[in-house]
Amino acid sequence: MDSVFDELYDQYHRDLFQFLFYMVKNREEAEDLVQEVYIRVMSSYERFEGKSSEKTWLFSIAKNVAIDHFRKQKNWKQRLYDKFDWDRGGIKDTSPLPEDITIQNEDVELLFHCLGMCTTNHRLVIIMRFMNDFSVAETAQTLSWSESKVKTTQHRALKALRAKMELHAKEGGPFHA
Repeated sequence: MDSVFDELYDQYHRDLFQFLFYMVKNREEAEDLVQEVYIRVMSSYERFEGKSSEKTWLFSIAKNVAIDHFRKQKNWKQRLYDKFDWDRGGIKDTSPLPEDITIQNEDVELLFHCLGMCTTNHRLVIIMRFMNDFSVAETAQTLSWSESKVKTTQHRALKALRAKMELHAKEGGPFHA
């Protein structure tokens, strides 16, 4: 089990943390949830039947851990909505101009702010498909949905996200919902 656990950890830890961080928007909570995922993995690996890939199985557990976390929160929908507090260290360009950094930070902040205003299902699909590079099939398997539902939800999620971003651009104001 140790070698399997080590392989899962080495291969997916970063993506798993990123997924949970995008869901809960808090580094410490995401770290705690990652630990919870690995506790569940260790206690249930013997029952893993191999009907899906280990990746989709792991992220399915992560999705359930995140949902359990939200259920435990008092007024979890409002708290989830209000938790917009992102670290600004996510820019990958090694030598951008200061003006570019400011624009990128504002764009990223706007994107994550608007993403936080989306429904949980919309957020799940956008994070899995575009931030974790899951295929439609992997996303469907992880969420226990049909591929058609993933495609429909993705389409609606992108449309909703675009509308929220356009509304913000028209209003031109700070991030208030």
